[in-house]
Amino acid sequence: MNKHPNIDRCIAHVDMDAFYASVEQRDRPELRGLPVLVGGSGPRGVVAAASYEARKFGIGSAMTAAEARRRCPEAVFLRPRMSRYRQVSTRIFTVFSEFTPEVEGLSLDEAFLDLTASLGIFASVEILAARIKERIREETGLAASVGVAPNKLVAKIASDLHKPDGLCILFGDQISRTLDPLPVRCITGIGPQTSSRLEHLGICSVKDLRLAPDAIMKRVFGRYAGRMREKARGIDHRPVSAHHPDRSISAEETFDRDIDQRAKLHSRLAGLAQRAAIRVRRKGLQVGTVFVKIRRADFKTFTRQRRIHPASADPRTLERVARELLDDWLEDNAGAPLRLLGVGVSGLAPAAQMKLFGDGDENLEKTIDSIRDRFGDGAVTRGGSVDHD
Repeated sequence: MNKHPNIDRCIAHVDMDAFYASVEQRDRPELRGLPVLVGGSGPRGVVAAASYEARKFGIGSAMTAAEARRRCPEAVFLRPRMSRYRQVSTRIFTVFSEFTPEVEGLSLDEAFLDLTASLGIFASVEILAARIKERIREETGLAASVGVAPNKLVAKIASDLHKPDGLCILFGDQISRTLDPLPVRCITGIGPQTSSRLEHLGICSVKDLRLAPDAIMKRVFGRYAGRMREKARGIDHRPVSAHHPDRSISAEETFDRDIDQRAKLHSRLAGLAQRAAIRVRRKGLQVGTVFVKIRRADFKTFTRQRRIHPASADPRTLERVARELLDDWLEDNAGAPLRLLGVGVSGLAPAAQMKLFGDGDENLEKTIDSIRDRFGDGAVTRGGSVDHD
């Protein structure tokens, strides 16, 4: 029997509070209560995580180390210990699996959980969400902020409303009442430039965006106008995409300088997709899932993935799907400078199970492969992977 007849979907967004800094303060009790910054302290150093003590000085992730030091000279700078953060992250994701197998990891410290099937076990959504927070604290000693809603968009906004150690649950009429007064920049996909442009047009709140004339929406968002209108209404049909990687092949690149120009990112991504596709075809495989790895300037790393059907090893398909995944992420993180990109594939199976291309395309790819085998991988490249700068 459904204990929650008015809830069709129950999605949680779990976000660990100041994760890297919190791990350091937990492991080193003498740092508790101090402004702790995790990141690089050199000329190109940026803050990857700031404790809440440091945030009181206006310091946040992606801020340069020089600026952070100017704002808080007594701050404690620590180099990231990624292996340690991964260990703690594994324990957190193990906790998630106690509640649902439908977990979409966004980074080491952030995930969506589809809790719909778990509702019948708990008396209320509040009890379920509180238990998740409690289990994380039991296993790691760390605090998490949790937002629960009918979809991913609203759940993510909710998790950010009562940080740190917050819990916010939004369903029904609560969604519009909570979203309407919020600034438009809380909607994923609206960065500082778009937010400023909207404010100049008199659109400052989510309610303003929800009620904005179609002409203004088209002018600002173009073909995404309808989608942005839905976001302002708290509508989001995206499923939680659980990814259980088996074998995988990937290629990635760390940039000499951070890149925030979409055209340059597209060209680098095309080259990475090409490298991954070459390795797939040389092994005689086809792929069922494409994923991208994205690392921001503040070292925070994200992954996005999508299943493809039918399975393929066509480099154009891999590039197209990877580009769509990157563009979806960029829509939610407008203007974010990136220091690393990666393209990978999983769900690998022998290519003999199905025909990969039409006859002409298959012959072309075989010819290209033979040229690369003889003269090297750089002998032939696709135009989209060329950085024209």
